[in-house]
Parts: sequence; C-alpha cells; structure tokens
Amino acid sequence: MKKILTAAIAVATIAGSITVSAPAAKAGDGVGAGIAAGLIGGAIVGGAIASSRPAYGGPVYVEGPPPAPAPCYWRRERYWDGYGWVVRPVRVCY
Repeated sequence: MKKILTAAIAVATIAGSITVSAPAAKAGDGVGAGIAAGLIGGAIVGGAIASSRPAYGGPVYVEGPPPAPAPCYWRRERYWDGYGWVVRPVRVCY
C-alpha cells in the first residue's frame, strides 16, 4: 500500500508541475497530454495489479494426518538356546 501511495503522490507532483509550467494550450495540444496521462495511469494501475496477492485458487485436497502408530509394549520372553533357558526382552506390536 505504501508503494502505491508513494507512486500516486509522485505522479500527482509531476502532473501538477507540468500543468503549472505549461503555456496556454492550443486546440491540437491536448492529444500529447492525454497520451502521457494514459501511460502514467496505466503504469500505476499495472504496478498495483502486479504487486497484489493472487486470487483464491479454489478448493485443494489436503491429506489428513497419518494414523497413530500401533501400540507396542515390551514383554519378557523365555527361549531355549540349546544349552538352557534364556530370558530376553521382546518388543510386541499389534
């Protein structure tokens, strides 16, 4: 917004200085001023459009959060290793 306001003030200042210092206009001299004003106005409007945010793009698919991890717990398991029974912790998940 500050850029647009600054550009508008600059254009108003330049246009004011041109109209104050310009001599009396003749019948055919209005065409150049009209073209200049159109170019300046187009530059201001084009700059404002170019610096604006993009328009709303419509609905977008958003994937939900992943499922919660399966509950796991540690259990002591007994097994035969060939020489005797050994107890070790085992993680069990469902």
